[in-house]
Amino acid sequence: MDQIKIGKFIALCRKEQGMTQAALAEKLGISDRAVSKWETGRSMPDSGIMLELCEILKINVNELLSGEKIMAESYNKLAEENLLEMRRQVEEKNRQMLNTEYMIGVPATVSGIAMCFIASFVEMPVWLRISLIAFALVMILAVAFIAVGIEQKAGYYECGNCRHRHVPTYWQTNLAMHIGRTRYMKCPECGKWSWQKKVLGKKEDEVR
Repeated sequence: MDQIKIGKFIALCRKEQGMTQAALAEKLGISDRAVSKWETGRSMPDSGIMLELCEILKINVNELLSGEKIMAESYNKLAEENLLEMRRQVEEKNRQMLNTEYMIGVPATVSGIAMCFIASFVEMPVWLRISLIAFALVMILAVAFIAVGIEQKAGYYECGNCRHRHVPTYWQTNLAMHIGRTRYMKCPECGKWSWQKKVLGKKEDEVR
């Protein structure tokens, strides 16, 4: 998506409605700085307020995402292109989140194991040895909880039986047996237990 083009389109539609950036921001319950960032192409409106923004500007979502008014004959094509682009952006965001999980989890785990190793084999007072091991274990557990939270929110799990893709709760994810990012869970669609692998996006037929 061309954020610069979309930003200019938002500015144009706002002016057509006779509103200032401050007036539009007030209607949406946000700061005029956020509106300014949209119109200069530095950011995009959050999906949670897109419908309200479009209603105020007298446009539809596909026109907003295209950065232009859409003629009836090309509406369906642009709608499909916008949907695919939004899905691509969501999958890329999920991929970045999963990379963050590794960036947080691996160094913390290695550091924790190293501290336990040092505490076990290096001469030091008993209180320091216990404190070091306790700190290492707490750090590993805390990072593990954070990492599972990141994994749970990024993308979907695909049922090994019916191939339904879903997002389980945090505790369903945390308590499930797992091998890497593949977890043994119950599918909410078919009700069967299976090893469910992590996938970044939802299947096309489930989106439509």
